[in-house]
Amino acid sequence: MNLLSGYPFFLIKGGLPFNYPSLERSLKTDVAIIGGGISGALMGYYLTTAGIGTVIADARTIGLGSTCASTSLLQYEIDTPLSELKEMIGIKNAALAYKLCEAAIEKLSAIAKKIKFNDFEFKESLYYAAYAKDTKFLRNEFIIRKKNGFNVSYLKSDDIKEAYGFSAPGAILSKAGAQTNAYEITHALLQFAKVKGLQVYDRTFITNIEHKSKSVILTSEKGFTITAKKLVYANGYEAIKYIDKKIVKLQSTYATVSEQYDKETKFWKNNSLIWNTADPYLYMRTTKDRRIIIGGRDEDFYDAIKRDKLIERKTGLLVKDFKKLFQNINFKSEFNWTGTFGSTKDGLPYIDSYKKLPNSFFALGFGGNGITFSLIAAEIITDILTKNKKPQKNIFTFDRI
Repeated sequence: MNLLSGYPFFLIKGGLPFNYPSLERSLKTDVAIIGGGISGALMGYYLTTAGIGTVIADARTIGLGSTCASTSLLQYEIDTPLSELKEMIGIKNAALAYKLCEAAIEKLSAIAKKIKFNDFEFKESLYYAAYAKDTKFLRNEFIIRKKNGFNVSYLKSDDIKEAYGFSAPGAILSKAGAQTNAYEITHALLQFAKVKGLQVYDRTFITNIEHKSKSVILTSEKGFTITAKKLVYANGYEAIKYIDKKIVKLQSTYATVSEQYDKETKFWKNNSLIWNTADPYLYMRTTKDRRIIIGGRDEDFYDAIKRDKLIERKTGLLVKDFKKLFQNINFKSEFNWTGTFGSTKDGLPYIDSYKKLPNSFFALGFGGNGITFSLIAAEIITDILTKNKKPQKNIFTFDRI
C-alpha cells in the first residue's frame, strides 16, 4: 500500500540513519513481528527487554511507512472526545482509555531517557473552539475531564488572546502532552533492543503466513522462513486484509513544515501543542530547530493518485488556516507531504488476539494517537506473553463494539 507522498520533514531531517539486513536465512524465534515502524519498534523493545526472543520483519526500509509521515504529537486525548466516547463504551472504560494514553506519554518519556533519545519534550495542549457554536460542547468536555481527574483548565476568549495571540471563543488547556520524532525514536528503540538480542530485517516481504496449532510460519518472497511460537501484526493498515470484518476507514491527511525561524521570532505561549474542534481538525506544533508543523485538511478517501494531486492545494490551505490565527508570524512552507491514516468508530485501537488466526496478536494503533496506542499495545501483549503479572484490563478488543 502506498502510504505517503511528498517530502516528510522527519525523513528528510533524519535520512537513513542505520542499515538493517534483509532476511537471507531461515530461523526460529519465540515471537515474530510484522512491521518495523513505531508500533513494531515499541513491541520489539518491550518483548526483548522482557527476555523474549524476537524477530522483526518489514517489507520496506525501516520507518518508511506511516512512521516517517507522523507529525509526532503525543496527546492523551483521542480522536473521539471523552464526552462522546462515554456514550459508546461507558464512562469507566472511556476514562480508562484516556488515562492509559496519559500514562503512555510518561512511560515513553522514561523510555526515551533510558535509550538516550533526546528529541522528546513535554508540552501543554490547547484544544480550542473553532466556532462559537462549539463552546457548549467544549465546556461539557472540560467538565467531564475535570471530573475524571485530568489536569485541565478552561480558557475564555480574552485568556486565549493574551496568552496565545489568536482569537477563539474558548479552549481547554491540558497539562499532559508531549512531542517527539516518531521516525528517529523508532530507530533508537531498534538499535537499543538489538544489543539485547532483537533481530531486525527490512526489505523482507512476507508472502505467506501459516498459522498452526503451536506455531506460525512466515515465508518471505525469497523463500526463507521465520518459525515463531507467536506472531504480532504491527503493520498498521496493511494488516486489515487479515481481518474478515471492516474495522477501520482509511483517510488521507496533509502536513506542511515551515522554514527555520530565527531566535528572535516568538511563537505562542510555551510552544504548546494546538488543535481545534473542527472536523477535520487543524493541529500544529513547533520543533526543536525552530520550525512550525501544521497538519489537517483530511479527506475521507484513500486513493493514492487522487490524494497526491491535492498536496499543493491542501497544504496551501493549511498555511491560510495558520495565517488566520497568527497574522504576525510569517509562515513559509519548506516541506509538504500527505499520508494515509485510519479511523475507527470509537477512535480506539485494536489490541487483541484473533481467533481465526491461532497464536497471533494485533497491535493496530489507528487514529491520531498511534504512538501512545502502540506503547499500550506493547505493554498489553508483553504482559500476556510473559504471564509475570496480571495483564491490565483490555478494552481494545475486536468485539468491543
